[in-house]
Amino acid sequence: MRHARRRVVRRVARLAAVGGLLLGGAMVAQAAMAGEPSPGSAGAPGPAGPAADPGPALVARLGTARTAGSWIGADGRAVVAVTDSAAARTARRAGAGAKLVRHSTNELRSATDTLRSAPRVAGTAWAVDYRTNRVVVRADRTVSAADWSRLSRTAADIGGFVHVERTEGTFTTRLNGARPILSAQGRCSAGFNVTDGRRDFILTAGHCGPAGSVWFAGGQGGGPLGRTVNSGFPGTDFSLVRYDSGSAGDGAGVVATGGGQGVRITGAADPAVGQRVFRSGSTSGLHGGRVTALNATVNYPEGTVTGLIETTVCAEPGDSGGPLFARGVALGITSGGSGDCVTGGTTFFQPVTKAMAALDVRLIVRARGAGGAPGASPSPAPTATAARGAAASGAASPGSAAPVTGAAPGRSLRARLTGTRSVGPGLLVVAGSLLALLATRYVRAEQDRRAYRRHYRANWG
Repeated sequence: MRHARRRVVRRVARLAAVGGLLLGGAMVAQAAMAGEPSPGSAGAPGPAGPAADPGPALVARLGTARTAGSWIGADGRAVVAVTDSAAARTARRAGAGAKLVRHSTNELRSATDTLRSAPRVAGTAWAVDYRTNRVVVRADRTVSAADWSRLSRTAADIGGFVHVERTEGTFTTRLNGARPILSAQGRCSAGFNVTDGRRDFILTAGHCGPAGSVWFAGGQGGGPLGRTVNSGFPGTDFSLVRYDSGSAGDGAGVVATGGGQGVRITGAADPAVGQRVFRSGSTSGLHGGRVTALNATVNYPEGTVTGLIETTVCAEPGDSGGPLFARGVALGITSGGSGDCVTGGTTFFQPVTKAMAALDVRLIVRARGAGGAPGASPSPAPTATAARGAAASGAASPGSAAPVTGAAPGRSLRARLTGTRSVGPGLLVVAGSLLALLATRYVRAEQDRRAYRRHYRANWG
């Protein structure tokens, strides 16, 4: 009986030691993976970005008569569309790829100007596709047969490089990003926090509400947030919501991405065609895609908006005004589009640089190590942090993941066990389990030796 109990104890000890090894190994492995941004994460660099893109500079240097835009190729290398061999050699010497095309930027712009001067048709959009060297005109399902025929004739009159196609869904604004904000007009998402040097504002979509609109913070116990003091729509699509408190509060430099996490934003820039980008919204959360065109035009039912960024990122009602960003850089605010986040679609964004220039504001940034004091550099800050707690700005490096304020207490056991801070405890668990396993093996071996000696003495003594 006593031997049976010992065997049970040894087995339980071995199983506990093996379980500790597995748990400790999982903690270390998961923490190591969590410390590295995944290729599809909002903080991951992606293949290339505007900072490393020589395309725009080459286009400006060669001129609009000899080029037709630039984009980021699948290999992360900049490609410039050029109209002659000499321009192609110049692009290649500068380290970019070159593609000979037939139509220059001047011709493509002339085509879009003709489309803009034609009778307006709600439910249509167009943009220059640099990679195919053509203007793509899309018409949604609300466009009548008569308007479709007229649009097709206009395109044919301009030339064969204007392509007309039907698109799924309808082109609508996404009124209803990261944080929900509510008014009498509906629900939108806060974009980025900005300042004029005296007061702080939320930069969001213009179609969310006209000047004078009163906003409330979304979520539990949302109180008064602010009032729209400047709005541009249609034509453009941006607005300023002035905080009632005058301040955006702590965490003004982190975009909320869901699950109590956020991404630190460090600056603002214009995107490049082909660049990997991310959008956060209060309805659909975080989604990624690529920039497909710049300076796009959309004829919403409410009016025409020009100069937009066209992307493959999905969006849904309520995501309007939410932030578009990549590599820790603010790029745009959600305007509208077609489709949804189940079937996919096209989404358009107001460039954040143009909005800030028109409104004479700059993005708020919290200098690291400054105790939350606003920094001097014009870096972006995201979603309405002061709209009741967006994110802790001091919690992450530029472009990296950061916890959203107030989220830590609600972390699950799994999140705590697999977080990056679990590497040390995980190694301790592994070491303790190994010692326990070795100890049980030693005890068993010692007991076997003693049993052998007793048996030997009983038979030969």
